[in-house]
Amino acid sequence: MLAATLNSPLGPLSVTSNGTVITGLHWRAADVDTNTPELDEAVAQLTAYFDGRLKVFDLPYHVEGSDFQRAVCDTIYAIPLGETVTYGELAERCGASAQAAGNACGANPIPIIIPCHRVLGASSLGGFSGCGGVETKVWLLRHENAAGLLI
Repeated sequence: MLAATLNSPLGPLSVTSNGTVITGLHWRAADVDTNTPELDEAVAQLTAYFDGRLKVFDLPYHVEGSDFQRAVCDTIYAIPLGETVTYGELAERCGASAQAAGNACGANPIPIIIPCHRVLGASSLGGFSGCGGVETKVWLLRHENAAGLLI
């Protein structure tokens, strides 16, 4: 697997690729950094995101998993920066139960780029599978100025 590292405000992140598309984002440095067009672009876009200069990720990606998992991730990818939806709203958009949509959201292999942190519980923040859990989710929402509901 090909990977590149980005030092972010959340610590080192590694983006992985199959040589053509982005396949993952992890909270750790890559063992060996690789330069490929899609990884270079992912690092550039993530850097711009953390600097507050990027509003929309435009990266080729592939989510391993079922058609449903990919459909949920595609729906999450379309949530605009600064906006949030509930697990129930996500489920409605995907034609599934909130639990099924939440499970698919929690299995998102490319967090931040596929912004699962923008999906909240009806009366809580819900969870976050990335390093730091809900605290990281809150940081990301504040970074995106979507934190008004948190105060």
